[in-house]
Amino acid sequence: MRFLKTTVPLPVLVAMLLAAPATGQNATPDIATTAPADAWRQFRGNPSLTGVSEAILPKELTLLWTYEADEAIDSSAAIADGMVYVGTYAGTLIALDLETGAERWTYSTGDLGIGESSPAVAGDLVFIGDLGGVFHAVDTQTGAARWTFETMGEIKSSPVILGDQVLIGSYDGYLYALATADGALKWKYETLNYVHATPAIWNGVAYFGGCDELFHGVRVSDGTEVVSLSAGAYTAASPVITDGKVFFGTFDNEVLGLDLATQEPIWHYEHPQRHFPFYSSALAVDGTIVIGGRDKMVHAIDERTGEARWTFMTRARVDSSPVASGGRVYAGSSDGRLYVLDLATGEKLWEFDTAAPLVASPAIAEGRLVIGSEDGVLYCFG
Repeated sequence: MRFLKTTVPLPVLVAMLLAAPATGQNATPDIATTAPADAWRQFRGNPSLTGVSEAILPKELTLLWTYEADEAIDSSAAIADGMVYVGTYAGTLIALDLETGAERWTYSTGDLGIGESSPAVAGDLVFIGDLGGVFHAVDTQTGAARWTFETMGEIKSSPVILGDQVLIGSYDGYLYALATADGALKWKYETLNYVHATPAIWNGVAYFGGCDELFHGVRVSDGTEVVSLSAGAYTAASPVITDGKVFFGTFDNEVLGLDLATQEPIWHYEHPQRHFPFYSSALAVDGTIVIGGRDKMVHAIDERTGEARWTFMTRARVDSSPVASGGRVYAGSSDGRLYVLDLATGEKLWEFDTAAPLVASPAIAEGRLVIGSEDGVLYCFG
């Protein structure tokens, strides 16, 4: 499988990539590539979706508290200002105290639940999409709706906040940009199928693979398409961007690397024996790409060469997206276990059995790790 080139000439493409304004009303702020030690404000921790936290966790984790929700949790938690936010299949957005696990408030999205869409927090608002296609902005203090925006398809993508706008994908085939203050539509970008993945941001452009088998790049300031490449396969995983290079897995059993400035493929990785789709979103840390596979393995790939550094076998497929902190990888598996692996070697350092599949991804902040399970239990370790 190889990327097919866009019809945009390279000099024009590069100019467009560099054209996002640096200042002004529609400016795109500098994008962090790690989550700060005290917060994990969105899916994968930051708008580049690197999955890396500056927080340091204890060498051996201890279960600090659990919270029993009303339904399965596929939504990955957000952590901000000492609070944890997570959604459930019952359609409940829950706010908990990070220190104690005490419930602060709950918000109902209505009849249809919250799937994989994960909360994002900015200021005094927390944002999330539901399976009925409605996008919600909720007051972090009161748990009351500030505004809602209705799409025409279910929302499994997670929101990404950039300045005064929030991006969200929908199964109606559009990526939307909305004003954070009131939900006003700023622009929408049409694809040829569902938008399942969460976009990753680099240099003023939102990048994501689509269920239309295309890899898209959309200028954040105005919704203009700057990249449209064939990825050769259905893509549900969100991409990760590091140093101007993007990496993501596909349903064609590959992990792809692409240089965003030149559009040239860097490498493509496929396990030599086990050929299964990649649904997990990749982690990028210290020159290594780490991703879970439906082959039951966690794969670590050299960012430069695309060669395997190590693999770790679990007992079921790994749809949860791994995260990293302090030279360690934290990965959930559908075998119900949370694994802690050495980043350099893949050696298992610790595991915890929740007895239910882990599809949600871990969130790390303030020396704590939070993850939800398919039996509706939210776990906090520290």
